[in-house]
Amino acid sequence: MQLLVSALAGVALGLSLAAPPGPMNAVIAEESVLRGWRSGFRAGLGAMTADACFFVLALLGVVAVVRDLPTVRGALFGAGGVLMLYFAYGAASDASAAFTGEDVTSADESKGFQKAFALALTNPFQILWWLTAGVGLLDPGTFSLDALGITVATGSPVIVVGFFAGIALWITGFPAALVAAGRRVDAFAPAVAYLSAAVLALAGVSFVWESVRMLG
Repeated sequence: MQLLVSALAGVALGLSLAAPPGPMNAVIAEESVLRGWRSGFRAGLGAMTADACFFVLALLGVVAVVRDLPTVRGALFGAGGVLMLYFAYGAASDASAAFTGEDVTSADESKGFQKAFALALTNPFQILWWLTAGVGLLDPGTFSLDALGITVATGSPVIVVGFFAGIALWITGFPAALVAAGRRVDAFAPAVAYLSAAVLALAGVSFVWESVRMLG
């Protein structure tokens, strides 16, 4: 029973990282509605691969350097912000092409993985997650949910497997839902692409501003 509960807790943690709206899901959404489920899934896989890298770095204690060195944190905010602005421009261009009926399915078809991977590695929010909830994931021990009468074991292989299963569930289902909606509404794809561009642009500006503030 405890193994099942720990696995489900891991799935919930994975979804807590993957599901909230933000730059990563903006990239996944853009790839899904413009280029199909496979491209959206590949973008999600890029973000998931970055999380696997963070997982290894957290095990080695390297991720904690970001917490202890404000200059490194500021540089990451700046790099992430610039990347987001660059990808926002690309998303807006693709949305305009889709709106006018141009074929964008082949353009940059294989770059969703690279885009999401690079963005995730420089996404301060993702790093901060690993410094907070990620610590609880990796730290061996238990915590009890007294109201439900259950105990969750942290730092175990079961919760780690559940964590990545939760991410896999999201990056499979989210693109599928967007593609299904796009088949019903003709204007859905360009609208989502424009929205993705706006989310990336706003996040990029806020990250660059935060970088200037921290480094200044």
